[in-house]
Amino acid sequence: MIVAVKLLHIAALSIWCAGLVGLPLLLAKHDTADEQTDYARLRMLTHRFYISVVTPAAVVSIAMGTALIFLRGVFVPWMFAKLVLVGLLVLLHGFVGHMTVTIGESGGGYAPKRAWPFVTVATAAMVLILVLVLGKPLLSERIAPDWLLEPQDQPLPVDEVPM
Repeated sequence: MIVAVKLLHIAALSIWCAGLVGLPLLLAKHDTADEQTDYARLRMLTHRFYISVVTPAAVVSIAMGTALIFLRGVFVPWMFAKLVLVGLLVLLHGFVGHMTVTIGESGGGYAPKRAWPFVTVATAAMVLILVLVLGKPLLSERIAPDWLLEPQDQPLPVDEVPM
């Protein structure tokens, strides 16, 4: 079972990461001088690819990754660092969606953003995730400040009593 979940996770992750690199490059290819047919083709391609391929791959990747965490019981500091980087990929995914919607609603007047900063950040996050997963480095468990690790002797902010 773990092998199947891991296979699905890696396959979906590969598609998701390819989309996070490919879509910004496609969006940056748009030129405001393009004809309407070229613009419509680019808009439909990026929209369909984002909705039909990249987003489902992201959902499957995150779901299978979460399942792997609990199946393997991997609650170690490097995993939490990896999850922070996955959160960055999710933010980048949302930004790609925003760019896709913006180009779709602009009617051809969209001035594309440069792709290289976005692709650089996404690729760096992906490489760091690979380093963490393959290297499993021993990170200090004291990453969080002490005040975050200790109870503060304060009541819950609600009046309900937990069962």
